Amino acid sequence: MKKIIQFNISKGEKYYVAQGINLPIVTQGKTLDELTKNLKEAVDLQLEGEKLSSFGLDPRPSILASLELEAGVYA
Repeated sequence: MKKIIQFNISKGEKYYVAQGINLPIVTQGKTLDELTKNLKEAVDLQLEGEKLSSFGLDPRPSILASLELEAGVYA
């Protein structure tokens, strides 16, 4: 069973966007703090009333979010 729910975070023009890797969840926020709050809420809503083992998840999974950054220009 998986102990971690993974997300990729990228920065759009106005919002940070988190896309689930192993669950069909997408959410956004203007700041990383707002995105974190929205991400926790989205996961809770997706899994509410569900048997976590049917998703291959441990009873108390963690969220791991990877932030994609643009590379700088190096001389």
